Amino acid sequence: MKYVRTILFCFLACVFLAGIVSAQDTIKIGLLAPLTGPAAADGLSVQNSVKLAVEKVNAEGGVLGKKIELITYDDRGDAKEAVALARKLIEQDKIVAMVGGSYSLPSRAMAPIFQEEKIPAVYAYAVHPDVTKAGNFNFRNGFLGMVEGKAAAYTAVKLLKAKKIALLISDNDFGRTLAEGFKMYVEKYAKGAATIISVQAYPFQEKDFKAYLSKIKDENVDAIFSSGYYFQTGPVVKQAREMGIKAHIIGEEGADSPKFLEIAGKSAEGFIIVTNLNRDDKRAHVQNFLKTFESRYKIQPDMVGASAYDAFMIIVDGIKRAKSVKGPEIRTAIAALKDFDGLTGQIKRFTPEGEVVKDVQVQTVKNGRFRFFNVVTDPELITP
Repeated sequence: MKYVRTILFCFLACVFLAGIVSAQDTIKIGLLAPLTGPAAADGLSVQNSVKLAVEKVNAEGGVLGKKIELITYDDRGDAKEAVALARKLIEQDKIVAMVGGSYSLPSRAMAPIFQEEKIPAVYAYAVHPDVTKAGNFNFRNGFLGMVEGKAAAYTAVKLLKAKKIALLISDNDFGRTLAEGFKMYVEKYAKGAATIISVQAYPFQEKDFKAYLSKIKDENVDAIFSSGYYFQTGPVVKQAREMGIKAHIIGEEGADSPKFLEIAGKSAEGFIIVTNLNRDDKRAHVQNFLKTFESRYKIQPDMVGASAYDAFMIIVDGIKRAKSVKGPEIRTAIAALKDFDGLTGQIKRFTPEGEVVKDVQVQTVKNGRFRFFNVVTDPELITP
């Protein structure tokens, strides 16, 4: 009997030790994205882009001698779902860091959790200021909404010489934050050269924009700032052109999607966005990503995917420089990042609040593709 107990003890010890070794074989990084629901196209782009990043890192030998294991869940763009999944990633999956591949609402909800647990999180494209206000373990690789809104206004006033401007915005965190930045620029920098004629907010689920656009048409504006997601801005642009509106239409990263091009069709030509991906960037690693993504997934790459790719690579870079998988040490390394060569441009640094500092790209649609139009480099505009 004693002999049997000894064998059983040895067996259980081996199982336990094997579990420890197995757990240490990989470095786990989490990813939450809206893989279902109205924003599923963005979520899929995020997932596919980060997969390419994981493949690249692991093919090059991994990090600290270990392979990266990506743990992905669908948050459906829902705050409650994101909170539950954040807890699961931390408590069950034992991730060392997190890629935030979702929108502002779920990102705001889960940011305090990562702060409390001292797990660094890099958010790819959530624009609301509360995301990083949750604490110093939260970083934003995408633009703060105010920065992007100011860049859109700069594009309207300085690049397009618009004097009369209408705002048509999604009535949620995303749309309102961008509109605030736009208004701030006009009030501070336009100095009477441009005026916001009207501001109209539409419900998140709106599909028919003709009543809003009819008012704008009567105002005879030079430019329309349409802030919203691709499934909102696509119909706005299509319906505006069908109604004979000739004004410049300016959007932002929410419309940076092949789905926008599909929805707007030929009406997309000449549409302008402020975003953080320049498809005409000549750097080899950018062009390699663009070509690989389109070849593999049979769809044009977009800003959300490139931003999530960069968020993942920022975490990997932090782990390498920290030479550690401990949350506080990774966080310190990410905070010290300088001149990171990302897909979305050279990331100059993060502010003490965790906000990214990098140029804002301005793209326009030509022959069914987003192309370079200009770039916003003014430190006063791009620095949060």
